[in-house]
Amino acid sequence: MPEIIEKSNAFLREKYYSFTHSSGLPVYVFPKKLSTTYAIFATRYGSIDNCFKLAKDSEFTRVPDGIAHYLEHKLFENPNGEDTFTRYARYGANANAYTSNTMTAYLFSCTEHFAESLEILLDFVTTPYFTPETVEKEQGIIAQEIKMYDDHPFRRLYQMMLEGMYERHNVRINVAGTVESISHITDKLLYDCYRVFYNLSNMMLIVCGDVEVDEIDKICTKVLKPSEPIEIIRENPDEPASVFEPRRERAMQVAKPLFGIGIKDTDIPSDPRERMKKNAAHSILNNVLFGKSGEFYNKLYVEGLLSGQFDFGYEINQSFAFNALFGESSDPDKVYERFLECVANAARDGIDREDFERSRRAMYASMVKCFDSTEEIANYFLSFRVDDCDLLDYVDIIANISYDDVMNTLREVYLPDRYTLSIVKPLEM
Repeated sequence: MPEIIEKSNAFLREKYYSFTHSSGLPVYVFPKKLSTTYAIFATRYGSIDNCFKLAKDSEFTRVPDGIAHYLEHKLFENPNGEDTFTRYARYGANANAYTSNTMTAYLFSCTEHFAESLEILLDFVTTPYFTPETVEKEQGIIAQEIKMYDDHPFRRLYQMMLEGMYERHNVRINVAGTVESISHITDKLLYDCYRVFYNLSNMMLIVCGDVEVDEIDKICTKVLKPSEPIEIIRENPDEPASVFEPRRERAMQVAKPLFGIGIKDTDIPSDPRERMKKNAAHSILNNVLFGKSGEFYNKLYVEGLLSGQFDFGYEINQSFAFNALFGESSDPDKVYERFLECVANAARDGIDREDFERSRRAMYASMVKCFDSTEEIANYFLSFRVDDCDLLDYVDIIANISYDDVMNTLREVYLPDRYTLSIVKPLEM
């Protein structure tokens, strides 16, 4: 057995174990006496990684946009033609996969036959099979998916907001790419990207459920082949602090205008704990300023400027960060005006201290509740771990974050040149 490290949180009475398997794969195990076991096999490879090199290389390699998502689709194919989902179905497991800006994840949940399901997961992800014929066939399928996304108003709105915020950073690129970009993807390019980003040292396995560490180690040993660690260098273009375009509009088939307000944050701490602190501060601010129990939403709702379709969220990792508000409104410009007034007043006068404390406590309670679900634990853990952060640390950060921490974040980030407004309006307007 490799060296096993235990990390715990005494207040939460939660713990997990981590070890590096002899193959080079980092493994994280959350023991939970729950009926469902959940496992994720993920790689730090997302849509932003279209220009990279290994430490030993002299030049960067640029690949077509959307190739990480394309690769996710193709890994479900097997040389014998057997569908991976059929393999899972034999054991009653549910499987899925997704690609984001920063990672690709393959996962399953099961109530029994965990060992067999984990073997399938490790096997199909580490056994790539591409041919020119199968790659060409997939282009049509993914092209239809891209067209469907482009026709989805809220998806289109989200993409417009990213394009308005970012001038150079690859987060402005659609995760699936474009119909034109994927037409350049070949089996050779897929294998090239696979060899770089699916190196086990760039991946992680997260398991949450009624499982034993030594059982997982044995299954990994049975399936995985040792790999030499590699150092991947990703292109990181300089991105201006101000937004690229303050306003973007598009007409689509919608009954009422949709809006997206993006708040660009380019002050990204190198320390993982500081990134988690900023994440917590923004989440509290969102709930205080824009939550449905707050003044901003309720006034606009009563005035008919906001409907129930209203949401917000903050995202941060090592290379980009932003806050976003989305909703439906008969007058998006008026909503934007009220947004500017709301944040200006909060920066000048401060947010209500009781609202701060209420939001912090609610957020803490929500994070504690996530430990009742193997799925939530695994997904939350992955979202932090891929950014070199830790879920158990995040809960402590929420518990200890101060009013001044939150106010400093508000005054440092909410600046006029960091805002962009995107609008999807009805075709007849």
